[in-house]
Amino acid sequence: MNPAAIATPLEDVQGDGRWMSMHNLFLNEAKEREPEVIFIGDSLISNLAQTQHWQQMFEPLHCINFGIGGDQTQHVLWRIQNGELEDVKPKVIVLLVGTNNHDHTSEQIVGGIIEIINVIQTKQPQAQLIVLGIPPRGEKPNPLREKIERINKGLAEQLSEMPNTSFLNIEPQNFINSNGIINHHDMFDFLHLTHIGYQKICDPLLEELQNYLQTFIKVESTSVETASIAGELAADK
Repeated sequence: MNPAAIATPLEDVQGDGRWMSMHNLFLNEAKEREPEVIFIGDSLISNLAQTQHWQQMFEPLHCINFGIGGDQTQHVLWRIQNGELEDVKPKVIVLLVGTNNHDHTSEQIVGGIIEIINVIQTKQPQAQLIVLGIPPRGEKPNPLREKIERINKGLAEQLSEMPNTSFLNIEPQNFINSNGIINHHDMFDFLHLTHIGYQKICDPLLEELQNYLQTFIKVESTSVETASIAGELAADK
């Protein structure tokens, strides 16, 4: 059995119940809101909701964020099997997870992500799924970067023929300079993205979302300030 593909809640080692509280919060949000887009994943997703990018680029698209820091594939899998995709009917789901699966092989992580995709497609067959490639990590070249490259390559191969699913991989060279170094201006701790780092992911992601939602948001290329919203969402409100 692949441990990265077995739905498992996060063990509450700190004893504060925070992870389950977040899950329950998401269940309530799913009931109370009518999102066009759901973002789900780990801290790289959850931190996005605290940025200007989220407020100006994604909130106008009626997005909600179901990211929890530290989540691995099996944790996201448990969450979507236990209600987070109920009471909603989004047009698009954005998934980013896998960087925290330190105890699993690249093949196991790919398998875990594929299992998440299968569950999403079963529960939300009408939704277009955008799977984001895992960004590189670590200031200098390291084994985890190589592992992430293998994961992203495996995802690109397996998702190329999968219906209603696209793989959006930001090239590592967007974050890694010619000397193999990641700048702290892109990732403040060489893992989590800064404002500048998120810009490199959000620009192509916004374009992808616009295509699926048939919605146009004009964004200044250097400031992420939303200038205008024109057009309507594809489905009737």
